[in-house]
Amino acid sequence: MRVAVVKVFLALLLTLGVGGSVLTGQTALAQAPAAAASAPQADRLAALEKQTADNAKAIASAQTSGDNAWMLVSAALVLMMSGPGLALFYGGLVRKKNVLGTMMQTFAMMAMVTVLWAIVGYSLAFGEGNAFIGGFGNMFLHGVGLTPDSTYVTTIPLQTFMVYQLMFAIITPALITGAFAERMKFSSMLVFMFLWTIIIYSPMAHMVWGKGGLLNAALGGKIPCLDFAGGTVVHVTSGISALVTAIYLGKRLGFPKQPMPPHSVVLSFIGACLLWVGWFGFNAGSALSAGSLATSAFVATHFGAAAAAIGWIAAEWIRQGKPSALGAISGAVAGLVGITPAAGFVTPMSALWIGLFTGVFCYFMVVKVKSWFGYDDSLDAFGVHGAGGTLGAILTGVFANSTINPILGAGKPTGLLEGNGHQVLNQIAGVAIAWTISIIGTLVILFVVDKTMGLRVSEEDERDGLDLSQHGEEGYDWAH
Repeated sequence: MRVAVVKVFLALLLTLGVGGSVLTGQTALAQAPAAAASAPQADRLAALEKQTADNAKAIASAQTSGDNAWMLVSAALVLMMSGPGLALFYGGLVRKKNVLGTMMQTFAMMAMVTVLWAIVGYSLAFGEGNAFIGGFGNMFLHGVGLTPDSTYVTTIPLQTFMVYQLMFAIITPALITGAFAERMKFSSMLVFMFLWTIIIYSPMAHMVWGKGGLLNAALGGKIPCLDFAGGTVVHVTSGISALVTAIYLGKRLGFPKQPMPPHSVVLSFIGACLLWVGWFGFNAGSALSAGSLATSAFVATHFGAAAAAIGWIAAEWIRQGKPSALGAISGAVAGLVGITPAAGFVTPMSALWIGLFTGVFCYFMVVKVKSWFGYDDSLDAFGVHGAGGTLGAILTGVFANSTINPILGAGKPTGLLEGNGHQVLNQIAGVAIAWTISIIGTLVILFVVDKTMGLRVSEEDERDGLDLSQHGEEGYDWAH
């Protein structure tokens, strides 16, 4: 009996064990497809997330490459404005005995300002400082590397931004040379421009474009002055300094009784055309990216130059009975000057108006005002850059449009025609500061250089010309 009971008990245990195994096996078999299904789903999600991250990285890399390429091209275009553009434009306007001396002044800025910019100029203009000037934190380009910097640029290397801004620092003092053409010593010119870049250009660049600058509309300036590409920083400062220098130096020998026509309008014509092309890098490049704002500034630049050329030609045609090639190219340059501060803020139609007003106004300044006061602004640096830059800066406050650039905040009116009349006052304040710094600073620099080494060439050297007296060579040896 006991044996039978044990057998029955063992049989039950065996049955339960086998059944449990079967049930467990069946459960495992049932769960296997679910696990097999969930594993590929997790892998697909991970792969999708990786692909999204890779795509975002590729898009950012493409944007950086595109923006950087445009900014490097823009930097080259702005350098082209100095040499050969300005060198040819100014060189053709002087007498042939001064052509190399005049071109050499522009070329010297390409070399000297570059070295100065690397050592301390960039740091004073864009380094951390106060409302008026930067500091010394970026001396010798310390911290200016090959990665973006959130303060000024987000998609291009900071070094690209630095070299682009360098090209502005080069051409600005070079513009002044047009006022004292044919009569300043080369050595004195170098010292004058060296000091001018540090004392006048760097503070103005910092106030308008530098972080925390007094006039910086984008980075918290107390007086938000709109200057997209250098109306106050470049043209007002150089133009006003040009006038002060021309008056301080005095007139050329024989001026105004002795005729002093340009020796080659052809050279000036080529130079002006190069300036027009290079100005696209000057203005459209100031968008600091290859986006729609660069397109807007590009179009405004071209339209402004064209309208100013027509305005100058029309005024000259009415007054003199004939339109001249020199007048046409002068008008185009005046329009480029006038549209510079407004390029990234105005519509194409507004650019036409700014250009037209600037062309006629600069013609009046060159033809009438210059003769009224009798100053010898040799190549009309003040009449075009000082006057055109001042008018353009003020008109920027009139025509600026928030649909083009909402720099003052989304939904806020930007210019007078949009309902922000106070912006015109901000523009006038910016111009007044630029005038004041340029007048006082230039006078101080001229006085110091004049008393220490002399500014003007001797009468004999002036009669011989700068080519021979300053450089020992002539621009046209073939003519002998």
